[in-house]
Amino acid sequence: MSNWRIFTGKRTEWDETNASPVSAPKTFPDPPPWRVPGKARDRVLAATFCPSEELIDAVNAAIYLRRPLLITGKPGSGKSSLIFAVAYELGLGGVLTWPINSRSTLREALYSYDALSRLQSIQESQASAGTPTTGPDQKNDVGLFVTLGPLGTALASTSRRRALLVDEIDKSDVDLPNDLLNVLDTGHFIIPELRRLAGEPVNIHDSEGAQLTVTGGEIAFSEFPFVVMTSNGERDFPAPFLRRCVQFESPEPDEEALRKIVLAHFRSLSPDDEDLVKADGLLDKFVKKRKEVPLSTDQVLNAFQVIRNSGASFSPTEAEALLTSLFQKLG
Repeated sequence: MSNWRIFTGKRTEWDETNASPVSAPKTFPDPPPWRVPGKARDRVLAATFCPSEELIDAVNAAIYLRRPLLITGKPGSGKSSLIFAVAYELGLGGVLTWPINSRSTLREALYSYDALSRLQSIQESQASAGTPTTGPDQKNDVGLFVTLGPLGTALASTSRRRALLVDEIDKSDVDLPNDLLNVLDTGHFIIPELRRLAGEPVNIHDSEGAQLTVTGGEIAFSEFPFVVMTSNGERDFPAPFLRRCVQFESPEPDEEALRKIVLAHFRSLSPDDEDLVKADGLLDKFVKKRKEVPLSTDQVLNAFQVIRNSGASFSPTEAEALLTSLFQKLG
């Protein structure tokens, strides 16, 4: 048995007083670079993304046309990584992300209004004053409870054009995609809770905590954000929606493309590394397995990370057992 296992499955003596293992906590190995939390992960995604010439053309077409880029492809194929590379190269700041599910609404992407917290604030103010308060200060405090969402933040930015990832838009309800593009086409959106204040300027915050002033409840924008929408191909979109996007169908990477992706993520490997070029190497095993069952690109990265980049040692039997676990079919 080699030393790669951190968890062994062996029983540990317990200290009943503290309800914790007697042995000292074990040290975990370093995570894969793309699994480091926070901004470091964003930088890794930007630095390791390997776009094809066709995808580069699609990005530039979307920039020229001020249209969203709709990328369709299998899960785990790196569709969402593209926008980090574009934002990094073009100086668009941190990527704003709107993950979509079946309950997602356009309003939550534009802004949120915490009516309950405002009501509690009013009640606390009245209680401390001893008398009901309806003056201008209370009227204008509504901005404290309005926060822009990722789409609203992208549209309201005045310092620079922003990049917005709308992730897995095919999981949305039927109307949301068109509602989203309608906002992008009109060039503005309204916050009704602020429009009621008779044109008074109100300070609110965006999703990153920056303050901005809104007058008349309207946010108008002159610069379109760079928008990438990803889809796993789980539904068909109507023609009016598709014609307002630049579309790109992400192909399954062939063996040469996979080799480039692995080299981009693991700089310590050489192009002639045995696991990249040898028959029955890690890459070859992945390609053969992918012909039998659906697999994603990130599964081959997982294999290289654990077997080649973790500092652990494996017996041939252990390596094969691990690959069986890592190369599980998708769906």
